[in-house]
Amino acid sequence: MSWLVFALAFWIGAWALNTYLANSRWRGSLFVRVLVPMLFGVTLIVLWEGIVRGLGVSPVILPAPSTVAQTFAASTDILWEDFRQTVLKGALSGFAIGVLAAFVTAILIDRSAFLTQGLLPIGNFVAALPIVGIAPILVSWFGFDWQSKAAVVVVMVFFPVLVNTVQGLRETDAMQRDLMRTYAATYFDTLLKLRLPAALPFVFNGLKIATTLALIGAIVAEYFGSPTRGMGFRISTGVGSLSIDLVWAEIAVAAMAGTAFYGLVAWAEKRVTFWHPSHRRS
Repeated sequence: MSWLVFALAFWIGAWALNTYLANSRWRGSLFVRVLVPMLFGVTLIVLWEGIVRGLGVSPVILPAPSTVAQTFAASTDILWEDFRQTVLKGALSGFAIGVLAAFVTAILIDRSAFLTQGLLPIGNFVAALPIVGIAPILVSWFGFDWQSKAAVVVVMVFFPVLVNTVQGLRETDAMQRDLMRTYAATYFDTLLKLRLPAALPFVFNGLKIATTLALIGAIVAEYFGSPTRGMGFRISTGVGSLSIDLVWAEIAVAAMAGTAFYGLVAWAEKRVTFWHPSHRRS
C-alpha cells in the first residue's frame, strides 16, 4: 500500500508542477516544452508502478514497469532482431515504396482528368478496406518474410499520401498559375517552382499519417504469417505463452520507433516549410 500512496503523492505533486510550468512565463521556452511532456510520462510510469505493486496486480495481467525494464535489458538481442525485421525491413521499405508510388501517381492524376475522376474514388474505397482483410491475401502472395509486410505497408500508406498530395497540388489559385504562364513557364516549371512548394504542407501531413500507419501495418501483418522473428510475431507468441513482460518490451520498442519516425518527419517539415504560417511563432 505504501507504493500506492507514494505514487498518488508523486502524481499530485507532478500535476501541480506541470500546471505551474504550463502557465508560467517560461512556457514558450524549449526547456519547458520538453520538460512538461517528459514529467507527464514519468508520472504515468510511477503511477503504473505504484498501482501494480500497491494492489498486488498479477504480472500476467499487467507487469510493473520495473519488470518490463528488466526484461527489456535482458532481451536486447531479441528486440534488436525483431526491430530489424519489422521496422527496418518491413515498415521502412514499404513506406519508401508507397510514398514514391503515391507521389508519382499524384502527378499523373494532376495531368489527367480521367485519372482524377476514375482513380481517386477507387483509392478512397481501397483505403477503407480493413488491414485484417488484405494482410492475409498479401502474405499468401508475397510469402512469409518481410516482403509481404512491406506490401501491406505500401497499401496502407499509398492512399493517404496520394490524397494529400493531389489536394496540395490544387492549392495554387488561377492568378498565380496565369502569372507563371506569362513567364512562358512549362508544366514542370510551374510544378517545381510554384505548385509543389505550395503542396508541401499537405504532402507532409500525408507523410506524418503514413509514419504511424506503416508501423501498425507491418506489426499487424506479422500476425498472419512470418518467420520466427518480428515484433508482431513476438507479441502474438508472447501473449500465448503468458510472457507479458516481453510483450510490453516489444510495445515499448514500437512506441519509441514510431515516435522517432514521426519526429523525424515533423523535423523535416519544419525545415522545409518554415515559411508556412503554422510554423511562425507569435
